Amino acid sequence: GKHRTVIPCLGHFKEEYEKVSKLYMNNKIRTTRYTLLTFLPRNLFEQFHRVANLYFLFLVVLNWVPLVEAFQKEITMLPLIGVLTIIAVKDGLEDYSRYKMDKQINNLVTKVYSR
Repeated sequence: GKHRTVIPCLGHFKEEYEKVSKLYMNNKIRTTRYTLLTFLPRNLFEQFHRVANLYFLFLVVLNWVPLVEAFQKEITMLPLIGVLTIIAVKDGLEDYSRYKMDKQINNLVTKVYSR
């Protein structure tokens, strides 16, 4: 039958562990949606899939047209920027808590079967 070699990542076995572990898939759990680099673009992309946010963006863009301008341009942007910021902070905090849970699960001590 099949057998598996498990080498602990300890002191003098570290080099051997690194050689052998490259041959196998990583089994780490990752449930987060963002990384530090992808947070802003991906979050904005997701937020502009909401019809309400697209509507507010349309109003902001429309207000930049001099013929249609009803309010000061900056004032029109405030509600949209406020909503986007609040949702981004909420999404960031939720993703950070998922990251902490993933880290906790990935660092659990497990038992390995050995004959």
